[in-house]
Amino acid sequence: MSVNVNRSVLDQFYRYKMPRLIAKVEGKGNGIKTVIVNMVDVAKALNRPPTYPTKFFGCELGAQTQFDTKNDRYIVNGSHEANKLQDMLDGFIRKFVLCAECDNPETDLNVNPKKQTIGTSCKACGYRGMLDTRHKLCTFILKNPPEASDSVSATAKKEKEKKNRKKDKENGSGSGEAGSQENFDAPDVVDGDDDDDWGEETTKEAQRRRMEEISDHAKNLTLSEDLEKPLEERVNLFYNFVKQRKESGAVDTADKEILAEAERLDVKAMGPLILSELLFDDNIREQLKKYKRHFLRFCHNNKKAQKYLLGGFECVVKLHQVQLLQRVPIILKDLYDADLLDEDVIFAWAEKVSKKYVSKELAKEIHAKAAPFVKWLKEAEEESEGSDEDDPNVEVVYSPSARELKVETVKAEKPEKEEEDIDIDAI
Repeated sequence: MSVNVNRSVLDQFYRYKMPRLIAKVEGKGNGIKTVIVNMVDVAKALNRPPTYPTKFFGCELGAQTQFDTKNDRYIVNGSHEANKLQDMLDGFIRKFVLCAECDNPETDLNVNPKKQTIGTSCKACGYRGMLDTRHKLCTFILKNPPEASDSVSATAKKEKEKKNRKKDKENGSGSGEAGSQENFDAPDVVDGDDDDDWGEETTKEAQRRRMEEISDHAKNLTLSEDLEKPLEERVNLFYNFVKQRKESGAVDTADKEILAEAERLDVKAMGPLILSELLFDDNIREQLKKYKRHFLRFCHNNKKAQKYLLGGFECVVKLHQVQLLQRVPIILKDLYDADLLDEDVIFAWAEKVSKKYVSKELAKEIHAKAAPFVKWLKEAEEESEGSDEDDPNVEVVYSPSARELKVETVKAEKPEKEEEDIDIDAI
């Protein structure tokens, strides 16, 4: 059964058709995978290599992909329904197939790996434009340009050479050295992509502009290469970036720059773990005030980042166990007051002792020390919800200089005995 390439068009006589995706789930357990049976036919209808939509599925689903071009098997790891993949394919068509001007799918991709650009040209309306290369698939396209682009460029060169030969015949090229020199130079002038380079400006301003262009291309190239690296390498790159800023003394005002680097490397959630290791020591309470803005950029409305912050906190306690173990509840309250930790994240952390960052024994000690703060937080939450009336006999004692939070029971003072009524008549 075929469907419209642009499924937002409901016209049944729409001439751009493609086969509906057929997905087959194979394997069990960790080896389960989804084979897209007719990916070659679908890609042919879209005029794109079958590896592109398959890789797009992998980017969107966060799954690995496999290509067996000899047997026409295109695989996405995990179990995925055909309808779900069909909906994702609409996203691929919208971004990488349809013309931005006329919405027709008669487009070609023009990939320039040197300049790290991907252009589109529409055969229907003649539109030419550039794709937004921020999507992860663009990195794959730049490394694996369409094979058709090579043949097109080759045929274009052949056509130019034929035209040059015809012009030479019409003009009657001479048989001397001058004629041979003209025949030798003509193709370079016609085919050269950098005609203007012969007349480039040599002023300092022009040289500066050219250097900026080169550095921009180098940044884009580095970006695409870094995103292809494993998670561990990207985390190490981010660690070295923050460490360099700290050693140069620029870390205090580099909060935006650090966040941008984490987003570039796609390790934003793990940022607080790295920052905790590099910016905290036994003086964590003062340092928290100093670098609060840095952590807020990562932890605000990001529960995953908050979990990594708790992991980083455990690592700091491990390194400075003597100084910090007794102060665990106070530090946790500082993190909570700074809006770096939400209640539900703290409660979830307190319920389960994990040995992911520290030993099981130390993790138990940290949780035991944190218990008074967690109890206080739960009681404060219950009071804010108005579920129970305030108990006049229970008081939460907190002092900035104290090492632990304490819940004390205050004995109610006995009211003084009322003076006996005096009967005036008895006097």
